Amino acid sequence: MIWIDGRPDAPLPATDRGLAYGDGVFRTVRVAAGKILWWQDHYDTLRADAARLALACPTEDAIRGQLEAAVVADPGAGYAKLILTRGDGARGYAPPQGCPPRLIIMTGTGESPLLARPLVARWCDLRLAVQPRLAGIKHLNRLENVLARAEWNDGAIAEGVLMDTADRVIGGTMSNLLLWRRGELLVPEVTSAGVAGVARARVLRGAARAGLRVSVRAVTAAEVMDAEALFLCNSLAGLRQVDRLGERNWPPHEMGAALLGCLNETP
Repeated sequence: MIWIDGRPDAPLPATDRGLAYGDGVFRTVRVAAGKILWWQDHYDTLRADAARLALACPTEDAIRGQLEAAVVADPGAGYAKLILTRGDGARGYAPPQGCPPRLIIMTGTGESPLLARPLVARWCDLRLAVQPRLAGIKHLNRLENVLARAEWNDGAIAEGVLMDTADRVIGGTMSNLLLWRRGELLVPEVTSAGVAGVARARVLRGAARAGLRVSVRAVTAAEVMDAEALFLCNSLAGLRQVDRLGERNWPPHEMGAALLGCLNETP
């Protein structure tokens, strides 16, 4: 189902700036048995991303009320996607003044490709542009990810790993990357490109509480291939160990259970 500003299956005006310019942000939340998982993390991140774009964000109660109504109306939903746009605007890039934002909620079912076994990934040819003003934000302009995902049609490959134009490893086309290497959790920084996902943030927070050695910094492809274990995470699939990337294979690693515990830790 699709809800627009709290109305089911309402039309989306062609003048919406999210449609015209990708002017907005979004989150995808997992729904299990009618329950919205990790809600507070998702709302806080949505609000922070919106602030980075100087985009007004509705209150937590307002968004949650619409989200819960959408989930109740679609009892089989496994996920809900929240899209917040700047709303309607006239032709031109200048942001409109005083225009209320628009909230779009889509619910649906379907498993994440990251649940595949074995989990096979590949290196993408596309390089992400370096843009610190947008780095970390889950904004609506995902054309780089679209082009990267179009590089393969092999159903056995679940994900592609991206680097930026400076050859720094950033993450997957739809996931964040985590490495266990030489006794520490190594996480690529997303200050030049990429998305700071909710699952990534939860693992980092849980790892710090668990006393694990954690390093968030620029990561090279050589370090990825040298890691003792490689993991991908996002809000729908949770945390999954990569079985193969390129020519490198990894056996199951004990840190998978530990990091899964970090991800699912109650704040």
